[in-house]
Amino acid sequence: MPNATATIGRTNYSTVIRSGNHNLMADEPPERGGMDAGPTPTDLLLSALAACTCITLRMYAERKSWAINAVHVAVAAARAADKTLTVERVLTFDGTLSDEQKNRLADIAERTPVTVALKSGAAIQTRLG
Repeated sequence: MPNATATIGRTNYSTVIRSGNHNLMADEPPERGGMDAGPTPTDLLLSALAACTCITLRMYAERKSWAINAVHVAVAAARAADKTLTVERVLTFDGTLSDEQKNRLADIAERTPVTVALKSGAAIQTRLG
């Protein structure tokens, strides 16, 4: 099961993240009081969506033996006045794919694990340790 821990000390707002065997860093940009030592938490969320999309589409294309050299996923987010987050995802491919194959990959992108989690929401239970 995926898991992560995060720790912040007194340095605004540098946060050390441990996920599996990996160390990551999150921070805020200087204009928000941070030192830009890592991506913001929202940027990490978007990165997870982009990475999950790339991996899933690559796996699917390989299973189908489609001539694909690279999958590129660009994501951007905007917040509405009511704080709703809207994410735009753009898929591009290097390789010889038909329009039908590209459309199928776009359809598969809508069902990646991170896409499904973001669209359906997640139950978050907070407790004191």
